Formats: sequence, C-alpha cells, structure tokens
Amino acid sequence: MTPDMIEKFLHTKGKRDSFVNIHFKERRTITGLFIQGNDYNELKSKNFWRVVNHTHIEEWNQTRNPELAKIFNGLSFTRLSEEKSEK
Repeated sequence: MTPDMIEKFLHTKGKRDSFVNIHFKERRTITGLFIQGNDYNELKSKNFWRVVNHTHIEEWNQTRNPELAKIFNGLSFTRLSEEKSEK
C-alpha cells in the first residue's frame, strides 16, 4: 500500500487512535495501533509505520515506550481493516 492509501484509511475511518487489522503479503495479520512519534513524517515519507501490537497496548498506555512499537514497511501491507471488538 502507498503512504497516501494508509493515511486516508487512518483519517477517514477515524482509526488514528484505535486498533486496526493489518493484512500482509507474506505473514499473518496483526492487530495494532499506529502511533505518531517524533519521526512520524520522516517515516511516512519512506512508507514506514510504527505500530504497537495489541498484546503490548497496556504497557504502551502506561509508559509510551517507543521500543514497544515495531516499524513496518507499508509496501508489505495488502489491506487495512477495522478491528472488530468481541462483545
């Protein structure tokens, strides 16, 4: 996916601060939160994205530790979808 496609999904779907399913070409789908660090614009220009996996979200909310996030290349995304809550 291109940076514009990813940004459009995050902005139009109101997903800036909520979980998103990230589907990949060559790995399993993950659910995570896109985060904006100090280098957000630089990474975005290169189509790289910081994502905190849902398994680390409690610790992220408490510490805002950037080491909990992984950087993914947007070209490896096949699509983004809304995370469905299980209630």
